[in-house]
Amino acid sequence: MALGTGYDQQGCYLARALEVVGERWTLLILRDCFYGVRRFTDLREHLDISRAVLTDRLDTLVHAGVLTREDSGGHPEYLLTETGRALWPTIFSLAKWGERHTRGAHPARIFSHAACDTDIDDFGRCHACGQTPGPEDLVVRPGPGTNAMRRTDRVARILEEPHRMLTPIGAAADSTGW
Repeated sequence: MALGTGYDQQGCYLARALEVVGERWTLLILRDCFYGVRRFTDLREHLDISRAVLTDRLDTLVHAGVLTREDSGGHPEYLLTETGRALWPTIFSLAKWGERHTRGAHPARIFSHAACDTDIDDFGRCHACGQTPGPEDLVVRPGPGTNAMRRTDRVARILEEPHRMLTPIGAAADSTGW
């Protein structure tokens, strides 16, 4: 018997949230959407995820109102909704938790407030202006150190350089010649 994905016997909102974002791969898909990845093929290649699993996770996120699916020149694109963007503090906090409490084979990503050109702290605050900028106001770049998991897919290559969050990877690719 397959393991269910619902938490019907749990009467709390954390259980309801996990029904939407708690399955394996879902938070990584959302992370990539914040980085500006919109196309199915880019998500699949960057995450090394099966077509069936990615389709299922995207369908769940669209059905829950976290992403929208839009046609762009004959290619479907997945964009974060306001509901999806509201997950940014959670994803950022989990990434920071991972930096502090797990070992990785690559450097941490650094996030800067675009308006101030100041790195934000582990709580998402910009000390230059006192704001906690949203993802649309952040630039992400790789931290110092060597990336032992050197990836060569299109998304990984683009993210080797500073990149404004939520800026479509396609737009970044077009401006860099990829």
